[in-house]
Amino acid sequence: QVLLVASGGGSVLAGGSLRLSCAASGFTVSSYYMSWFRQAPGKEREGVALIYPGGSRTYYADSVEGRFTVSQDSAKNTLYLQMNSLKPEDTAMYYCAAASGLPTPWYSPYGYRYRGQGTQVTVSS
Repeated sequence: QVLLVASGGGSVLAGGSLRLSCAASGFTVSSYYMSWFRQAPGKEREGVALIYPGGSRTYYADSVEGRFTVSQDSAKNTLYLQMNSLKPEDTAMYYCAAASGLPTPWYSPYGYRYRGQGTQVTVSS
């Protein structure tokens, strides 16, 4: 059974940091294209970050470039998203997704086979 369980969300002040985790079971994170998405109320789902199998390459949305870092821990079969210098506009439900092949474009949620439940991030000014 495939499961993706996201955690680590919370409420922080602008400028603060959070680290999200996405624990996977039923497949190997390091063998998949793994992404973080977010969706705020009334807004489109947005691709935030992508990491290639094995961590060989990463991509970020322009809105988070330089502030967020995606990584994976093979031993724990877990995906992470380190979020620094958070802004109120980062407020959203964040969730992780997995694809066996590279989705085109990577930030489209429709190319992903597995998706976890979300974890809420709220940034206040």
